[in-house]
Amino acid sequence: MSALRRLLHHPEFARGAREMVSVAPGLAAWGLMSGVAMVKSGMSMTEALAMTLLVFAGSSQLAAIPLIAASAPVWVILATSFCVNLRFVVFSAHLRHYLMHLPRWQRMLQGYLTADLSYVLFVRRFPHPADGAPQRQAQVAYLAGGCVLNWVSWQAASLLGIALAYSVPTRWGLGFAGILALVGVACSLATSRLRRVSAGVAGAAAVAAFALPFKLNIVVAIAVAVALCLLLESPATPDPRAKA
Repeated sequence: MSALRRLLHHPEFARGAREMVSVAPGLAAWGLMSGVAMVKSGMSMTEALAMTLLVFAGSSQLAAIPLIAASAPVWVILATSFCVNLRFVVFSAHLRHYLMHLPRWQRMLQGYLTADLSYVLFVRRFPHPADGAPQRQAQVAYLAGGCVLNWVSWQAASLLGIALAYSVPTRWGLGFAGILALVGVACSLATSRLRRVSAGVAGAAAVAAFALPFKLNIVVAIAVAVALCLLLESPATPDPRAKA
């Protein structure tokens, strides 16, 4: 218990969670979409809850949902999910050098919690495994902080999607889940002030030009956003080495 308390109070735990906050809205949108998609595909509330809590892999869940809805053989569902998640084998092989000093149950728990973005942020913060015990503890604390916030963001949004799925009109179908997926992508990419401004302007332009035929409002939104970015983006500093 004392080891867990030290981990939670380590400064790197807070840093890992804090850096994960920037991508949490995108994760939440994906989780919400997955929750809605599971229920809309015909899964019961219990089945959807079990999948989101036990599987905890958005791409695998979304790959398995249509197969489950189509009553595909179990081996097909498992094989598809396995292939989709093969990248985690690579993640695991890389993280082995960082986590092998931990007991097996902690490594298994960390394997369950680790997701794409938590892994990416971790290896960006710590490109190489630590040599000493204090440094190893710092690395584990950072990874745990990011993974915990990632897990909480995903599960809270996924459970909310499951609970609200019956409130979504049937005529929306899984198309509504697709809209939520695009929202998740947009939130994940909005990592700077310029990108957030351009996204807001593009959305406003798309709504203002909604009456145009052939969905030309999307083209208008793209053109307005690109033009705005070109106007606001700071010009690159000339390279003095080019003067030769």
